[in-house]
Amino acid sequence: MKKYIIAASIENDVHVAGAYRFLKIAEQEGYKVDFLGPATSIDKLVDTVRLKKPDIVGVSYRLTPETLKTILNELKDKIRKYGLSNIRWIFGGTEPNCLVAKESGIFEEIFDGTFGDEYTISYLRGKKASYSEKEYGRDVIERIEKSYPYPIIRHHFGLPSYDDTLEGVRRIAEEKILDVISIAPDQNTQEHFFDKKYKASLDGAGGVPIRTEEEFKKLYDESRRGNYPLLRCYSGTNDVFKMAQMLKNTINNAWAAIPLCWYNVLDGRGPREVEESIRENQMLMKWHADRNIPVEVNEAHHWGLRDAHDAIYVAASYIAAYNAKKMGVKNYIAQFMFNVPPATSPKMDLAKMLASIELVESLQDDNFRVYRQARAGLASMPQDLFEAKGQLASSAYLSMAIKPHIYHVVGFCEAHHAATPDDIIESVKITKAVINNTLRGMADFTKDLDILKRKEELINDAMVIINAINDLNTLCSDPLSDPHILSLAIKLGILDAPHLKGNKSASGLLTTKVINGACYAYDYENNRIIKEEERIYNIIQNYQKLIIVA
Repeated sequence: MKKYIIAASIENDVHVAGAYRFLKIAEQEGYKVDFLGPATSIDKLVDTVRLKKPDIVGVSYRLTPETLKTILNELKDKIRKYGLSNIRWIFGGTEPNCLVAKESGIFEEIFDGTFGDEYTISYLRGKKASYSEKEYGRDVIERIEKSYPYPIIRHHFGLPSYDDTLEGVRRIAEEKILDVISIAPDQNTQEHFFDKKYKASLDGAGGVPIRTEEEFKKLYDESRRGNYPLLRCYSGTNDVFKMAQMLKNTINNAWAAIPLCWYNVLDGRGPREVEESIRENQMLMKWHADRNIPVEVNEAHHWGLRDAHDAIYVAASYIAAYNAKKMGVKNYIAQFMFNVPPATSPKMDLAKMLASIELVESLQDDNFRVYRQARAGLASMPQDLFEAKGQLASSAYLSMAIKPHIYHVVGFCEAHHAATPDDIIESVKITKAVINNTLRGMADFTKDLDILKRKEELINDAMVIINAINDLNTLCSDPLSDPHILSLAIKLGILDAPHLKGNKSASGLLTTKVINGACYAYDYENNRIIKEEERIYNIIQNYQKLIIVA
């Protein structure tokens, strides 16, 4: 039997949008609903409740709080007089009125609109809107399962001042705005936390300076309030196993973000050689897999951010997931960074992501589950803060087409300054409004013929790259997970990017161009797109000549 809800805007309040919307959501969740309309007197409301005996009564009021106090005193008296306290009463209104409603003691739940539709749906599904830490979800998988199809929300945070960051974590948690706070440490922390060879010039560079385990623990302790957000942190670029253990012990790292081919001499973020770092990164994936900690391999966007063409992005997405699975990872978080490079068109961007998803999710089985994480590309954010807010919303709307489990909000201010708690709260609220709108129903862009055509092209081109790596050494049992073969693929240019020009550990010969919104390998001398079969054929031919000469 359906549960029954009655709702009304009471006394002199004619604003009905909030109450009406609540009932529409309730109806979608399987409730029987009745709306009594605007300016419903307390007498009429109580008489209707006595007659119809609903399970829940929703009361809405958006006018002056002083008047509401008198109205609710009358309602409280009549609830007591007619024995209606066994019925569940809830309230919706402006924040000042919600404070008055809370003081009245009538209502089991109060909605001021701050936390969006997912808050309402959680209540209607019989879950407390005010959760304990356990009820919010003790890990990222639990949070996803409780929230989906709403993606859980993540934002990175780290200011040059540790004290400001500590206070910011507290404030963000109390706002109940994020499911996951990604602590962004400065480069000194990532590289020198254990050897203490800090460079003063790098203090606060790119994030918060954290110098002791106790400082990590304090960040975690400050987050144990509000909606008890999970914490995670960037991986180290040196002493990576010590860093992993420390993050597990101090902040209960929600998941590990580990590159496959980076954080080394390729990007200048560490002293490791490419082959050495691949081997170490694989073992780091295994370390987390053995402890059942989810893993994200943030590989594909490292190539994309360096202007590699779309086929390499797609191939790298697959290779990253393949290696995670090979290392025993059970819960894999696949990050899809939109707007990379910034000139990419929405259609071609989505085609690239759909191609990546198809290849990555082809690896799924009972022991390997893929969770999609979408985000905007950092370089796509304009410096003008108003334009940046538009880009934030636009990218979020497009990203929802892939039905992400996690949405990584990139603060609108990032091209201008590091995000403060106020910036994060505003950015997340903008994004949540977009998410709410899309989940009411959006056009299915995944069926667009131009997008589907490009997706198939990219899958074919990515497989050319993947097959070329597999063929580099036919004696190797598994080239795609062999550190020597993967580093060789980078050295030869099978995996390459224009920004790697001059890097001794890479080819750096690739040139690319965005044409009609898609990024291709491009021959500028002859003004033509280079087909992937041709590009790979030439690389392999040159390699074979070198082998013969040697």
